[in-house]
Amino acid sequence: MKTYRIATIPGDGIGKEVVPAGQRVLEAIAARSDAFGFEFESFDWGGDYYREHGVMMPADGLDALRDKDAILFGSAGDPHIPDHVTLWGLRLKICQGFDQYANVRPTRILPGIDAPLKRCTPQDLDWVIVRENSEGEYAGVGGRAHQGHPIEVATDVSMMTRAGVERILRFAFRLAQSRPRKLLTVITKSNAQRHAMVMWDEIALQISKEFPDVHWDKELVDAATARMVNRPATLDTIVATNLHADILSDLAAALAGSLGIAPTANLDPERRYPSMFEPIHGSAFDIMGKGLANPVGTFWSAVMMLDHLGEHDAARRLMAAIERVTADASLHTGDLGGNATTVQVTDAVCALLASPANVATAQAA
Repeated sequence: MKTYRIATIPGDGIGKEVVPAGQRVLEAIAARSDAFGFEFESFDWGGDYYREHGVMMPADGLDALRDKDAILFGSAGDPHIPDHVTLWGLRLKICQGFDQYANVRPTRILPGIDAPLKRCTPQDLDWVIVRENSEGEYAGVGGRAHQGHPIEVATDVSMMTRAGVERILRFAFRLAQSRPRKLLTVITKSNAQRHAMVMWDEIALQISKEFPDVHWDKELVDAATARMVNRPATLDTIVATNLHADILSDLAAALAGSLGIAPTANLDPERRYPSMFEPIHGSAFDIMGKGLANPVGTFWSAVMMLDHLGEHDAARRLMAAIERVTADASLHTGDLGGNATTVQVTDAVCALLASPANVATAQAA
């Protein structure tokens, strides 16, 4: 039997609630399998670790993760620690340290969820957003000088390399090619950002010639926000820079009903290092410890993890269980307008995973 070594990093806020819930459902699905199991190791890195040690994770933390098959991550963010410290000290340290350059965020309207786009059917909103995850606006290039003086200056440089742009666009074209519609929208802002984004456009055209069966178009990022609202059915696979995709994927999740249901995969497509899977909702300290967090985003991230590990049947079973739970309004958490708790949603998914009927449902799908 294959045993997958999984690192769990709950991080901050509701991450400490949804990551254990994610581990529970993974253990539940493995309990019905003779083919694979999991070995979990939890790491207490995050805001509390920072208060004790002055860093979000130890200097040799990447070495502790390097031999894992995957990482299940919760959130990084603490109201008492500057946001740039929590982000760069933990999540980005892992993403960049392991060159997880492809951030993949699927979005669709799950059964039973009342999405805000009233003229939109679930078939109209079924997207995958590919976010360049290693450079661009989050390259970390820049600095501050003359702090506190009238001549103070601060810069953040959006750094794009040909190698980085080529690999994320090629990844996005391949992903679009694998989906039924074979449709890709390349997000740009080359009307105003006339150097790096013009190179982005030029490389997109070059890469497109490798994929003649993929229909693709370009959209300025500001126009893309309107298109997502007004013409969602014209979109399928979307690729954008680090910052643009970060913003657009939050909009996408909100249009699908809630940030609480949205998953993320931070991938090293070449599989040199472990990839990391996480919900996009953040630490949500306002509901921390109240048992109100929606674990669906973490469960869907676990689906992506299972697919990445090659356990496709298990991924389908888990997704089928998630959809049956979201279809039941009595199991909606507060972000979806309901009163269910994290534990109730988790119990319901685990019960379905233990049911032979759910196996049949997933196989039929």
